[in-house]
Amino acid sequence: MASVEIQNVRKSYGTVETIKGVSVDVPDGAFVVLVGPSGCGKSTLLRMIAGLEEISGGTISIGGRVINDVEPKHRDIAMVFQNYALYPHMTVAENMAFSLHLAKKSRQETDMRVSEAARILGLSDYLDRYPKQLSGGQRQRVAMGRAIVRNPQVFLFDEPLSNLDAALRVQMRAELKDLHRRLKTTSVYVTHDQTEAMTMADRIVVMRNGVVEQVGAPLDLYDRPDNMFVAGFIGSPAMNFLRGTVAETGVDLAFGQGARLPLGARLTPGTEAVLGIRPEHLSVSDQGEISGQITNVEPTGSETFIQAEVGGQKLSTLVRDRIAARPGDPIAFSLKSDTVHLFDPASGQRIGRSPSAGSTPATR
Repeated sequence: MASVEIQNVRKSYGTVETIKGVSVDVPDGAFVVLVGPSGCGKSTLLRMIAGLEEISGGTISIGGRVINDVEPKHRDIAMVFQNYALYPHMTVAENMAFSLHLAKKSRQETDMRVSEAARILGLSDYLDRYPKQLSGGQRQRVAMGRAIVRNPQVFLFDEPLSNLDAALRVQMRAELKDLHRRLKTTSVYVTHDQTEAMTMADRIVVMRNGVVEQVGAPLDLYDRPDNMFVAGFIGSPAMNFLRGTVAETGVDLAFGQGARLPLGARLTPGTEAVLGIRPEHLSVSDQGEISGQITNVEPTGSETFIQAEVGGQKLSTLVRDRIAARPGDPIAFSLKSDTVHLFDPASGQRIGRSPSAGSTPATR
């Protein structure tokens, strides 16, 4: 195992800079997830760690050794790809053993490593099968087994679950996390799915447009986002944002309905602000401070997701109890002031409260 240190790393394609001075530390044995929308640079950063993309600036170190100019095969990493990348003419055992044959390991050691990896992944009964005879989940296990047998210092995962159906993704998330607990190998995992990031990561790195917006433990980012982008990206359903104006006693919403909350900073009355409130922190109440009209109702059985229009702004809530609600019905919401976030509408940055101790502000 080894730590990974990314220091002021940049990547340019001609005059276009896609990674803009990113610095991230991955502690030894940690499971760190790079998350962000498509095109944010997370896969490019992973490929630079792997040596599949050249580095335009900065340094990447594994175990204290700078690996900028080290060939991929000498970096002591193992990568699991989105499309499995299995050899169709080889059996499961042959696929898993391939890298060991290239490394000229003995037959005895190869068989031992393959057998142990197959046992860990529940593949012992499938070693003589070919990839076409396996399900998607089994193929992904083979791809992980091929990485495990190498006993690398670092595992790299590039959206490995995106080709699986929803139920299998949930199962594989749990299996991957359990695998990490047993092997304790440093892991860097890329996904655009914030649910995967929240459920699997020790630490999350949120990226946008080639920069890091925030780094922290999952619940730190959820409870104390540094800016509107992180607040809106982390959490499902997404956070509501309501524009308002700071008053002496709190914030007046832009459509004339008041919402009181204690402010953590001295703000000048009349200053524009954005209130952020998560759907689960709104409750439906006849005496609610905010009223509007229902536009959509999505019952899921255990929960009901309600979307409403409030003074020309959209507002969503997640209700645990089953309620009779239809589009067009009036609705009123109550909110708790201690669950409300306040943001600067111009910069998008969180105001009134300092970043959490477990999070790291954006590195630009």
